[in-house]
Amino acid sequence: MELNPSQLGEKEVYKLLTGSVVPRPIAWVSTISLEGELNLAPFSFFTVASRNPPMLSISVGPGAGEREGTEKDTLVNIRSQKEFVINVVPSPLGNQMQKSAENLPSDTNEFEAAGLTPAESLMVKPKRVREAPIHMECKLEQMIKFGNDHLIIGRMVHYHIEDDYYLGNYKVDLEKLQPLGRLAGNYSENKEFFKLPR
Repeated sequence: MELNPSQLGEKEVYKLLTGSVVPRPIAWVSTISLEGELNLAPFSFFTVASRNPPMLSISVGPGAGEREGTEKDTLVNIRSQKEFVINVVPSPLGNQMQKSAENLPSDTNEFEAAGLTPAESLMVKPKRVREAPIHMECKLEQMIKFGNDHLIIGRMVHYHIEDDYYLGNYKVDLEKLQPLGRLAGNYSENKEFFKLPR
C-alpha cells in the first residue's frame, strides 16, 4: 500500500504517525499561568533535542473536543511564563496522568483534579508532581510554529530524581521506573528489558 499524506486528512495522517512512531515517551508537563493557576497535562510528542546544552522538546497541538479552535493552556502558559517542568510518568501513575489529560476548564487545577501533590521547584515557578520520581525543570529556549502545532524547546536547568530510582554513575533504574509510553491510542508499560548482541 502506498499513501500520499497530501491526499489524506489530518486525522488519517495523525493515526499513521502515532501508530508508527512508537513507543513514545510521555512528558507530563506542569506549568503556571499569569494568574498563578497550576496546570498539568501529558504530551507524547516528546524527546531529547540536545545533549549539550541539555534541551528537551515537546510538540503541542491545538485544543480538541469542546475546546477545538483554542490554544492549550500548556502552550499559553509556556509562552507567557517561559518556564515549565517535565515530570516522568511511571506506570502506577497512569490513571492520574489520564485524568490530567481531560479537557477541563482553564481555571481548573489539574493537580487537585487528579489527586496529586504540587511540589516547589528550585529554579522555575511551575510546580513539580511530588508523586513522580523524576522531574526536569526547563526554561523556554525556542517556540516554533509548524502547521497547527507548536514545537517547544526547553533548556533543562535542574534535574530531580528520587534516591530509590538512581543506580549511581548517573544511571536511572528503568526496571523500577516502569515508564509509561504511548502506542497509537493505547499505552505501554515498559517492564522488560534486554540487550541485543553487538
